[in-house]
Amino acid sequence: MNLFRAVLQPAAILTAALLSLAGPARAQHAGYRTLTIAGEMPAIVALYYPTAAADRVLPMGPWQPVVAPGAPVSEARLKGLILISHGTGGTELNHHNLGTRLAREGYLVAAVRHAGDNWQDRSLVTSGRYFSERPRQLSRVLDALLASPEWGSRIPADRIGAVGHSAGGYSVLALAGAQAEPARAAQHCRTVQDDPGFCALAKSPSVSPAGSPATASQPAPAVEAAPRDAQRVSVPDPRIRAVVVLAPMAVVLTPESMAAIRVPVRVLVAEKDAVLNGAYHAAHVVAHLPGARASTVAGAGHFAFMAQSTVPLPSAAGDAAANPPGFDRRAFLAELDDQVAGFFAEQWR
Repeated sequence: MNLFRAVLQPAAILTAALLSLAGPARAQHAGYRTLTIAGEMPAIVALYYPTAAADRVLPMGPWQPVVAPGAPVSEARLKGLILISHGTGGTELNHHNLGTRLAREGYLVAAVRHAGDNWQDRSLVTSGRYFSERPRQLSRVLDALLASPEWGSRIPADRIGAVGHSAGGYSVLALAGAQAEPARAAQHCRTVQDDPGFCALAKSPSVSPAGSPATASQPAPAVEAAPRDAQRVSVPDPRIRAVVVLAPMAVVLTPESMAAIRVPVRVLVAEKDAVLNGAYHAAHVVAHLPGARASTVAGAGHFAFMAQSTVPLPSAAGDAAANPPGFDRRAFLAELDDQVAGFFAEQWR
């Protein structure tokens, strides 16, 4: 879903002015930096972290995160590290509201722009290794932060969590130990008619059985040369200790692998999701993952978990900035931030 090409231009980011944010002073604010994880498919990461410096609105294309760019890190010990994985075709800014909230709570937050599956580049979707590469990118970000002279000693190794929306929900469940069988996608879409968003993606070879020919006319050379996903994809990362999934893409996950997950999992479902039918995805997780805590967000559409854009974000799945009639996304996002922050605080008292 190429959501952002028309609205998120690099020039707009570089020339954005800083605006003051009116409101009560906070003892802890959200710093903001970016870093690039080098490798075969370099990943751009937005870092949100606690700082004593005042934060303010920083317009970035359609987004308006409240941050203190380049500010020094607070001297207080970090509460933990949270990875954030966006949905297909997204950006590291999709969940800036959650990133800044968790930073103010004392966490380092790493929101990844998935290489090959973002608003500028969709080559991973037709690479044949979508299900393995997406979660591995998150693990590589974690590797880099733990090895960093600045961050490594600050991160409590037993307090690392992950949040994922849509395809990001799949990605973080894979880190928790869930295994994918790409063939399940094609089988699912042959038998159902009411999961259009997922089945549009499933037409690509990346979510078809291994060995299908690539359909991209000019795939990136690095992607083309890489091994394709196996019949079963297993890419767990035992460093992940708690997971939140938001309207997850999950029908490809095997029941037995989800049943074996032992880390705490929180699942939020959008009642009016027209992109991923919750009956096949979120319900699949809840049915097979013992102890998963799930709830449905009344009136919410698939994109309700993303920060509210200031302009329309057209995509094949609809306008990602639009909301179902009567649904107040801004009010819900404040509740979502509370729920996610509370979930992680509960795990690591």
